[in-house]
Amino acid sequence: MKTAKGRWYKLDSAGVLYSALQTEEYSATYRFSAVMTDMVQPAALQQAIERVMPRFPGFAVRIRRGVFWYYLEHNDAPGPFLKADTSDPCQPFRFKEDNGWLIRFYYYRRRISIEVFHALSDGAGALTFFRTLLAEYLRQTGETIPQEGLLNVDEPPRPGELEDAYSRYAGQHAKRLEYLPKAYQNTGTPEPFYTFHVTMGFLPLNVLKEKAHSCGASITEYLSAALIYVILEKQHREGLHRERPVALAVPINLRAYFPTETLHNFITTVRPYIDPEMGEYTFQEIVAQVRHYMKLHVNRQELRASFTGNVRFTQNRLLQIVPVFLKNPVMALNYRLLGVKPYSCTYTNPGPFQVPESMHPHIARMEVVLGQATIPRCHCASISYENTMEITFAGTLAETETEREFFRFLVREGIPVRIESNRSER
Repeated sequence: MKTAKGRWYKLDSAGVLYSALQTEEYSATYRFSAVMTDMVQPAALQQAIERVMPRFPGFAVRIRRGVFWYYLEHNDAPGPFLKADTSDPCQPFRFKEDNGWLIRFYYYRRRISIEVFHALSDGAGALTFFRTLLAEYLRQTGETIPQEGLLNVDEPPRPGELEDAYSRYAGQHAKRLEYLPKAYQNTGTPEPFYTFHVTMGFLPLNVLKEKAHSCGASITEYLSAALIYVILEKQHREGLHRERPVALAVPINLRAYFPTETLHNFITTVRPYIDPEMGEYTFQEIVAQVRHYMKLHVNRQELRASFTGNVRFTQNRLLQIVPVFLKNPVMALNYRLLGVKPYSCTYTNPGPFQVPESMHPHIARMEVVLGQATIPRCHCASISYENTMEITFAGTLAETETEREFFRFLVREGIPVRIESNRSER
């Protein structure tokens, strides 16, 4: 893919899907925030944005709707500009607004935030961008931040950062298409557009890690099990005639299994679940089920097969000549059947946010928010920095039962939690 000004960029298979799904009712958007130890200097941050954007041509783009596919092209319009923060984050990207930019920058007091359209990059790629931006911002404020462990904004992008890793690693065998059983949908009362509720919990990482390890689980496995447990209990309290499986969509960063420098999307999802029709489960049994599921299914062979089918879809010669206005409804329906109904909730944990030692005194904590789901239910995301784990529930659901019971469960487990929410600001 050429990076020269005015050139176009092909979307990866994940980007094709997110572009087709983006509507006013669904926000394929996510946010990362860094709460700094000092008040943000807007002029220095805008200067850092202008310095960093040319180093990341995959983010300096606008989306275009072609006859057969969406595609990206270099965006030389003014911007993107830093804005004062909003109380309703992760609004849908409207492709003709803001000069077509698909990345946003916000500040409020000590908080610096970026929002990214998922067709551009996954969390790992966006965190690389964000880490570079924060380092450059600190330099613009007069701090000395060495380049070690960071991308150099004065160097050109490496070719591997722009590769479509899905196409590179697609195999000969795709996972057989199967319609998974409908899961408990965990929905409720939808709020009026666009009312986006965000609730964050902050807890000591060392205590959480000790608790997870006492269960023989990783942090992701432990929190996944806790989320399944509270949703199972919620379903049971509703007294349904037939209880359905509670299943999570858990994204997996494929870079750990297939080496690549790509800053584009390179993830796939797995589906740990519990079926209550099999009987009652204790929390320890749920942890064990989740742990064994992840050990069994998160391997190079199954992960490759899971994304190979999507690559083949975008490369199908017959589909390539079907107009995009006909493909979009089919892709949206397929996503509802395969990407929504089989799941009760999304939970993503990109892991610890790591920066050079010179940056540690300037960052107090990290935050993450996932955008609006296709139906009124909450998404869950977490990120850790130093000894603080931040867990966010976000969505347009009026009820708070899932997040309330989740954090209460952690407290009962002996993990202290501090809560912040924008609900109290309404």
